[in-house]
Amino acid sequence: MNFNNVFGKYPYVDSERLVLKKIEEENSDDLFRIYSNSNVFKYCGIIPKKNYNTVKKMIGHFERDFNKKLNIKLGIFEKKSGMKLTGIIELMNFKEKVNMCTVGYFLAEEYWGKGIATEALKVLKKYLFAYTEINRIQAEVMPQNKASANVLVKNGFLFEGCIKQGNFWPGKGVVDIDVYGFLREYSKE
Repeated sequence: MNFNNVFGKYPYVDSERLVLKKIEEENSDDLFRIYSNSNVFKYCGIIPKKNYNTVKKMIGHFERDFNKKLNIKLGIFEKKSGMKLTGIIELMNFKEKVNMCTVGYFLAEEYWGKGIATEALKVLKKYLFAYTEINRIQAEVMPQNKASANVLVKNGFLFEGCIKQGNFWPGKGVVDIDVYGFLREYSKE
């Protein structure tokens, strides 16, 4: 994996209807709308945030983590809505020796079921394989989260198995995790 390409500059990726880019302070209201909704995090290891200033400060944490080469949080912006922040897609758990990372995503509730997560993952996956020399992208999903599993399957990810009681997620405790993976070689088929 080319870490300079991964963390050289904040990615900017777009498709016909979406832009994936850095979340700025001007997006604070939309970010709070997402993070304060407990329905959004029903199947995630994220605890909803009820304090606006806490969420606003998170934007600086996103940049700090990017600069430390820990993870990349990209806002999912819908072009037709005037570039409104509709969700977040995240790259994390980079493992340079095996050329892999983990992806996660969540959307504001009013954007569920519109194909946004599927499209965001599709363009991010294409970007990663084109510019970072990554070999594997994986996702970890609670078995109950059928919508997220469908997003992965639509993007060619393969179900690799369930790790029983395999992770501790804040607010959820010890959970079962379904693992989905996509290898570079799958995109050549």
